Amino acid sequence: MGTYNGPSCKICRRNRVKLFLKGTRCETAKCAVEKRNYPPGIRSTIPRKLSEFGRRLREKQKLRFFYGVSERQIRIYFETARKSKEVTGESLLAQFERRLDNVVYRSRLAASRREARQLVAHGHFAVNSGAVDIPSYILKVGDVVSLKRPEDALLVTRFGVKKELGFPVWLVVDGTQNSIKIAHLPKREEIDVPVEEQLIVEFYSR
Repeated sequence: MGTYNGPSCKICRRNRVKLFLKGTRCETAKCAVEKRNYPPGIRSTIPRKLSEFGRRLREKQKLRFFYGVSERQIRIYFETARKSKEVTGESLLAQFERRLDNVVYRSRLAASRREARQLVAHGHFAVNSGAVDIPSYILKVGDVVSLKRPEDALLVTRFGVKKELGFPVWLVVDGTQNSIKIAHLPKREEIDVPVEEQLIVEFYSR
């Protein structure tokens, strides 16, 4: 499945849930889900009932658009999660959370995951002092993400002003060293992804 280049808000309206694809705009009254909380297209007074396959497909699509990944990447992550000793669904979500672009976003250094991917691809960050410009890079426990160029004024400022907003408990964000450390693997209750991961597992296990 190729890259979706249409309006981001239509994705959220189709799934009837905020996927935070447009950054801080999604947290305001301008959010399309807040203004038009119904699917795009011709409106009908009869709600459409999804089949079991449709429910599983919708959950998979929500996950795909939430993290901004391709179908191929989801399949790769699923196969890795399936072979792990952890619960498959939880292991799958933990892999997405530990992507470098997502960690940058969760640390509030970017307004959206799209912006975070751009920052990573442009070489603004290093992992364990080594330059990494791959947004899909999976971080491990103990890895430290830091600024490749300490004089990067914009990101230094963001490190300093976002602390009061809070960070995920599995991340340690150090505003003095301008670094992010993976403290432990994210648990399901620490991941605020609006999906039913068991349905995704069933979708790929069929």
